[in-house]
Amino acid sequence: MDAVIRIENLSKTYADGFRALNNISLDIRRGEIFALLGPNGAGKTTLISTVCGIVNPSEGSVLADGHDVVRDYRAARSCIGLVPQELTSDAFESVWATVNFSRGLFGKAPDPAYLERILKTLSLWDKRDNRIMTLSGGMKRRVMIAKALSHEPTILFLDEPTAGVDVELRRDMWQMVRELRDQGVTIILTTHYIEEAEEMADRIGVIRKGEIILVEDKQTLMRKLGRKQLTLQLQNPISTVPPALSQYPLTLSEDGLQLTYSFDTQSDSTGIAELLRKLNAEGIDFRDLHTEESSLEEIFVSLVRDTA
Repeated sequence: MDAVIRIENLSKTYADGFRALNNISLDIRRGEIFALLGPNGAGKTTLISTVCGIVNPSEGSVLADGHDVVRDYRAARSCIGLVPQELTSDAFESVWATVNFSRGLFGKAPDPAYLERILKTLSLWDKRDNRIMTLSGGMKRRVMIAKALSHEPTILFLDEPTAGVDVELRRDMWQMVRELRDQGVTIILTTHYIEEAEEMADRIGVIRKGEIILVEDKQTLMRKLGRKQLTLQLQNPISTVPPALSQYPLTLSEDGLQLTYSFDTQSDSTGIAELLRKLNAEGIDFRDLHTEESSLEEIFVSLVRDTA
């Protein structure tokens, strides 16, 4: 699959000497949803701003749909829609005027039917004549998305798009994101709601201290780094884990009625069958068992902590 964004050896050092990005190379595939995760201050917004031509790189290059974001800024920027974290809009303008003006900024011919479709998709059509200042925070966020889509970009950046948005509106937004992806738009998002990335993303990138520490297909990442836990509900309480079971990573609950066994999904053997045989040999009976798999949030926290 061809790369719609190609980042090579990208670094950014600000005037005060702070190095926000350090030698990043990354390809983002056409038509995918790519989630960029990282703790506060990791460099997510600087990376997005550089790709969008808002921040000039100190070293390296960025191509957006084949256009260099520095040498061919206008063509590159016309391919990109950006929904920033901040809610910035002319408070006294109407929704329609704001979105229509944004389309005109990119030299696009007027297309009222297209803008109507966007506003209806975002449940903004009934608000088209309202001034921005009269809208709720969630509705203002929708206007920002409508502005970003007004010039029909092939690449859409969503920087914390659902911050401060209620659950219902969040679901609507993600449905719209899926539809855009199905239409061939490449989506790059950052989010603090990691469950959203787990649900939506095709690939995950993790950035820390200005460096990309991991890029992986979501399912592959979950298989590689995810751990599973087997939880056994015991028939009768035990006070300690028997010495014969000391080789197993077992955790006993405070009431002595639950044993938790962690195992690696990538190993040749989970060890569960042997564990159950030894439990039987020790006279420990269980009445129920179930397994749980690591969430993306747990994997992300582990990655960031392990590379600290």
